[in-house]
Amino acid sequence: MAKTTFEEISAADFFYRNRDIAGFTNPSRAIFAAVRELVENSLDAAESLRMPPNIYVRLSYEGEAGKETQIYRLRVEDNGIGVPPRHIPSAFGQVLFGSKYKLKQQRGTFGLGGKMAILYGQITTHKPACIISSTGASKIYRCRLMIDIQRNRPLILDRKVLINKERWRGTIVEFCLEGDYFRAMPKILEYFKQTAMVNPYANLTFVDPRGRLYKFTRVTKEMPDPPRETLPHPYGVDVELLQRLIQVTPYRNMLEFLRYHFHRVGEITARKFLEFSNISPSKNPKKLSHEEIVRLMHMLKKFGEFLPPDASCLSPLGEELLKAGVLKELKPEFVAVHQRKPSTYAGHPFIVEVGIAYGGEIPKKGNFLIYRFANRIPLLYDEASDVSVRVVNSMNWRRYKVMPDMPTAILVHICSTKVPYKTVGKEFIADRPEVRREIANGLREVARRLQRFLTRREHVDRERKRLGVFSKYLPKIAQFSAQLAGKEKLPDVKKLLRSVKKFGAKET
Repeated sequence: MAKTTFEEISAADFFYRNRDIAGFTNPSRAIFAAVRELVENSLDAAESLRMPPNIYVRLSYEGEAGKETQIYRLRVEDNGIGVPPRHIPSAFGQVLFGSKYKLKQQRGTFGLGGKMAILYGQITTHKPACIISSTGASKIYRCRLMIDIQRNRPLILDRKVLINKERWRGTIVEFCLEGDYFRAMPKILEYFKQTAMVNPYANLTFVDPRGRLYKFTRVTKEMPDPPRETLPHPYGVDVELLQRLIQVTPYRNMLEFLRYHFHRVGEITARKFLEFSNISPSKNPKKLSHEEIVRLMHMLKKFGEFLPPDASCLSPLGEELLKAGVLKELKPEFVAVHQRKPSTYAGHPFIVEVGIAYGGEIPKKGNFLIYRFANRIPLLYDEASDVSVRVVNSMNWRRYKVMPDMPTAILVHICSTKVPYKTVGKEFIADRPEVRREIANGLREVARRLQRFLTRREHVDRERKRLGVFSKYLPKIAQFSAQLAGKEKLPDVKKLLRSVKKFGAKET
């Protein structure tokens, strides 16, 4: 009889065995994911200081790895907040350790991406990563490390402290990984273009393995307001979260517990809820039984008088910055953007921003160009599964005088404390009814603006043709009329053309 062996594995070991679910599915996708994750960490680090990001990315060739893959060295530098020296080893060498677990909008969701890139590099090349960081103080800290996969702990190989004479602040991450850059190149370049579009206040520089330089220069130094950390909303809690809050709460009655642990719950609302739930305001939350906690969770979801979450924990790009980014990267003839009011799904606030661009340098591809973003992250894979694409394809664009073969680009940006991704790899957004509704309403608004633009342009084209006909035939009519009347002087055709223009303007 075969024996069954039970064992425990660490988080690092789990992702080592299942790196596909984090987006590291093949050599080309892995090199794209590594660049993306580190650039997003750098953007977050700079924005936390309210500092326009300056990010430098260099990918250099190191040698052959196989028939279709090569070894590359990836280096990412930023001007962000820096990492405190005591946290550098764990921040880059311990999976699921980081600063991404606060309840507010941020690009990272799992505190996984940067470590996953380093882990993938270690798996494929067995070379250490080099981290250099400073918070702007008098010292710079340099650390060479690897990840102990079985124990999920950093292995520090070398550590140096340097004098920071210039008071430099930021982080440099450098490591080797196996990849297929030439297959990944279109996606990587498109990623930088779309990142520059949705972050128009950032300077992005990319040097590829052939030494080609790609620069995306900021057009503004204005940045969106940073998000603030928030409390969980009553509609978004579950039994596990309630138990955790009860374990750590310093409050000894249910009234204060509700007021100080939940978002937008004041004293009046808390008293109404406790009366609705038949719970004494003076009851100690630590004395609730498991059955009472389960009942409390159900009552929180049933109570209809909680205020919806506010948007202070969100940081939408804003219509002006979104328009500036679109004009910079797409150079269209016409652009319209619209930001929806805050909405919620499952107790989580979210804001949808949409844009539509027409003409100019936008290519005709036979269908719409659709740009998808979540918390200012471009989403480049699994487009067909995304809720934005489904909404675009379900709309009747003919009623807005828009055809798929026209040079049209559509942008959808969703920002939320919890973006409803379908996978850990953050590639597409689930089809939630609340999110679908907001995207559809936003697209209808910008489509109406494009319709008005196209209608005006059609009228201008008609008037131009009309005036062209008049300017072509009026001189001949005037000459023929003068001959019939026996006059040598021709009538002033310019006056007639001016009157035609005025009549056309009145009709408009």
